[in-house]
Amino acid sequence: MSRPHPPMDNTSGPVMRAFEAACLVAAAGLVVTHAVRFALAPELPWWAAVLAVAVALPAADFLSGLIHWAGDTWGRATTRWVGPRFLVPFRYHHKHPRAMLDSPFVTTNGDSALAGCVILLAAFLIPLPDAGPVAVFVAALGAWGLPTSQIHKWAHHPRPPRAVRWLQRAGLILPPAHHRRHHRPPYSGHYCITTGWCNPLLERVRFWRALEWVVRRLTGLTPRAEGEEGGVR
Repeated sequence: MSRPHPPMDNTSGPVMRAFEAACLVAAAGLVVTHAVRFALAPELPWWAAVLAVAVALPAADFLSGLIHWAGDTWGRATTRWVGPRFLVPFRYHHKHPRAMLDSPFVTTNGDSALAGCVILLAAFLIPLPDAGPVAVFVAALGAWGLPTSQIHKWAHHPRPPRAVRWLQRAGLILPPAHHRRHHRPPYSGHYCITTGWCNPLLERVRFWRALEWVVRRLTGLTPRAEGEEGGVR
């Protein structure tokens, strides 16, 4: 049986795979470290910590949309290193949305873990107890963002695990039907892919179009200059 899509080379080799695995381990360790750190901070009100964790979830959804929008909209696939490593996978995904199902767990989640590590490390710079709720928010933002790529992958999977299907139906993670709205040319909306909660409001106020106008005025760059699929075939 022939493959439904051609393979994609996004510069992932043994060294990069090892780096991605290290990012996953580091991110998990940082989440546990923060949990212990906050548990041992008696001056931190529990209700403030719970509120910060709850608010961080829609914030993580918005952040996923911001990164997704940037990857889909700006730059060229030929840009040195950044293009093949980051932009090509975003744009290839439009033409071959189920190609990501062939991606191993480490490759799927490595980039999210790398971004999560940056945010989780930044949370250590926020002092306790003076800015405890802010530290919890930043750490939770990094933690909630870690499964984003896996959630996105599940949204394209024909039969994800039963627990995942329940979370999708409950709207607690990105539902497949909701994400299909992004996969309509020119692929210029519904960018948020952690829960998808932010998409309806952002689309209603035309947030991404307004942001593109600002970037274009400031830089002179043209959004989606390579076309709907970023020159990727």
